[in-house]
Amino acid sequence: MKIGIVCYPTFGGSGVVATELGKALALKGHQVHFITYSQPARLDFFNENLFYHEVYIPSYPLFQYPPYELALSSKMVDIVQFEKLDLLHVHYAIPHASAAYMAKQILKTKGINIPVITTLHGTDITLVGKDASFEPVVTFSINQSDGVTAVSESLRTETYEFFPIERDIEVIPNFINLEKFRRQKKEHFRTAISPNNEKLLVHTSNFRSVKRVEDVIQIFSRVHDHIPSKLLLVGDGPERPKMEKLCRDLGIYHDVRFLGKLEAVEEVLSIADVFLMPSEKESFGLAALEAMACEVPVISTDAGGIPELNLNGVTGFVSAVGDVENMVQNALYVLDDERLPTFKANALARAHDFDIEKIVPLYENFYQKTIAAQLAEVNR
Repeated sequence: MKIGIVCYPTFGGSGVVATELGKALALKGHQVHFITYSQPARLDFFNENLFYHEVYIPSYPLFQYPPYELALSSKMVDIVQFEKLDLLHVHYAIPHASAAYMAKQILKTKGINIPVITTLHGTDITLVGKDASFEPVVTFSINQSDGVTAVSESLRTETYEFFPIERDIEVIPNFINLEKFRRQKKEHFRTAISPNNEKLLVHTSNFRSVKRVEDVIQIFSRVHDHIPSKLLLVGDGPERPKMEKLCRDLGIYHDVRFLGKLEAVEEVLSIADVFLMPSEKESFGLAALEAMACEVPVISTDAGGIPELNLNGVTGFVSAVGDVENMVQNALYVLDDERLPTFKANALARAHDFDIEKIVPLYENFYQKTIAAQLAEVNR
């Protein structure tokens, strides 16, 4: 198949999933064309089946804001025609689904019927999409898609609850590349961070309020009161300065490392004992899956799709959002030297359920089903 993938090219979950999916499809012999405003962050290797098409956004004094959606639609029209694509797969509804609808209608006038699949990732539904400024367009674009997927049952349910969606939504979960995300031998790194074999807790995020990084700090502070431990924080964002001050106020700053944005996060996860995810909202919990693939049990909230991934009492524990004390007790339970190896093994076993080799065929089957339905409709 010749597949066009539209996504955000950043380190965010939807962009990571879209890019890794495209790379995996290319390795299986499909021709994959990425269409976005800059090269995706994880599009980091050469493959004869991978192509990148940059969306150029002209700047005119008349426009206060660059018309990206129009430029994206035009680029999709151009690439579908020139490369003779079989399918457009857009990740994150805003504005990709509406841009794809416009491209589809333009292409119809040229005698081309291109199927469009929209994958819902989370905040495009749970946060941004609910805004009155976007809701009608989001609803229309989803209903006009030829196929719709969501990354968790929770997100599927929430989409139906808050939007008048008339289409079937198929759940295809996020996935993990177990060749990349695996526990590596990094004893020298662990010794440098934890010279006295202190327990290592890790959190990765974009440091936005929805990630509740303050809860991460509070959980660690109380764990630190009970057992020798260190905290590694990967990522950056608007909450970071406040979190640094909180660590100083709590007297734990010298046992907390702010590592900033890292591409090789698996190296940090390889030395971790517990992963903390006290998020207020998570459609799936991709960061937790990455940790589990590196044999790190997860202490999380029960928000969104996390309980579908993090099995309570097996791969870690889930607690109510904001219940810091419960998460502290759960972390201490997991960190026990006798129990920790079992939780680590369970985390890895669960990660294997989301192996990219198992999930990519689900997308391939969905593509073929959607293309077949489109052909049947055209020939009706």
